[in-house]
Amino acid sequence: MSKLLIKNGTVVTATDIYEADVFIVDEKVQTIGLNLDLKADKTIDAKGCYLIPGGIDAHTHMELPFMGTFASDDFETGTIAGLHGGTTTIIDFAIQTQGDTLTAALAQWHEKAKGKAAGDYAFHIAVTDFNPKTKAEVKDIIEKQGVTSFKTFMAYKGALMIDDRQMVDLFKELKKYGGLLTTHAENGDMIDSLIAENVARGNKLPKFHALSRPEIAEAEASGRVIDMAWQTESPLYIVHMTCEGALNRVKEATKRNQKVNVETCVQYLLLDEKLYDQGFEGSKWVMSPPLRKEKDRVALWQAINQNLVHTVATDHCPFCMDQKEMGKDNFAKIPNGAPGIEHRMELMFSEGVGKGRISLNKFVDVTSTAPAKIFGLFPKKGTIAVGSDADIVIFDPEQDHTISAKTHHMNCDYSAYEGWKVKGKCKTTILRGTVAVDQGKVLVNKGFGKYLPRKPVKNLN
Repeated sequence: MSKLLIKNGTVVTATDIYEADVFIVDEKVQTIGLNLDLKADKTIDAKGCYLIPGGIDAHTHMELPFMGTFASDDFETGTIAGLHGGTTTIIDFAIQTQGDTLTAALAQWHEKAKGKAAGDYAFHIAVTDFNPKTKAEVKDIIEKQGVTSFKTFMAYKGALMIDDRQMVDLFKELKKYGGLLTTHAENGDMIDSLIAENVARGNKLPKFHALSRPEIAEAEASGRVIDMAWQTESPLYIVHMTCEGALNRVKEATKRNQKVNVETCVQYLLLDEKLYDQGFEGSKWVMSPPLRKEKDRVALWQAINQNLVHTVATDHCPFCMDQKEMGKDNFAKIPNGAPGIEHRMELMFSEGVGKGRISLNKFVDVTSTAPAKIFGLFPKKGTIAVGSDADIVIFDPEQDHTISAKTHHMNCDYSAYEGWKVKGKCKTTILRGTVAVDQGKVLVNKGFGKYLPRKPVKNLN
């Protein structure tokens, strides 16, 4: 039995801020209180620091096969980078190969993660081929495999996209067993048409990636899937929302008392489309949906405070520059994605709390508590409470540092935030009662992470 005592910290949850000591026995929080006088194997003095719940990044793509290559982080390097940045749990996407089963996709992703992940992990499953055989798998995937969230793509036609009829049928099937549909909302047909048009005109620089995926393509698809959810009386979670137009569709839905769960990503809150005006250098930020305008960043921050955006993830899907160069002569061949898992928590604190955009409690909510609740991990994960997993970050709000590819731990040769000055640092990351990273040193081995089967979540509407 191992015992860890954290003294003199300030506990921050989604609802509370208070001075307390935290006593951990084995993997769980056992006691929280002032001036605890308990015998421990190890005592950490957290004076001047916040104690926050370990971050949950609900949108990652480790070792994703995409556009003829693979994301450069696997479950080992990606989760270790996450631990450095205070993220103790990820939810990655097992992607069905068209013509194959959902069960086969899950088995493949379990194989990728088992024995490699240093942090805890769960899976969503991406449905790219919904047919009677796939439909028959849904019940067991939810009830026996513990995967309760299913992703659909409304873009990437011919590779990942399914049509509206399949989406409606999937909504209905998930509803029977307490599953949640999450969707990538962009109008695939509109985008394909614009890509072909630009390529035909010789417009091949990365900036035409963004111009081929306009705001209206995301807004239209968001409105359409919101209507499908309404018609089938189903819960919905829209991933990586980027723009004011899509947010307006969510606002419209509230007029008929519909709840839509919305995720954005840290890059959409902090970066904008001007980064594409650098020739091929702009390929670093080629992702889908693309970075938007300043007005969209403002709208997203406000939407967090309006409780219209509930979670902030990363869509972490890094590719090195030699991989990006596959699209040097054609933006449509640039692998989509960027690194981000390591910096989400610190950037959200520095740019959100530090600059008065969101409260400390809201910071904890969007980075940990809300994803835990939406995806069936709460209260095991997502909070600091007696009986919860002891996933705790000792966070120094005053420490300044600068983000750089030279010092980050992601397996990527560039940073999306190179030179960004940040105030606030994850000093120590504790996962299930074990100090996983301390002062930049990794103290757990690959394979320390556990798979987290999830239960259906009710009443998301």
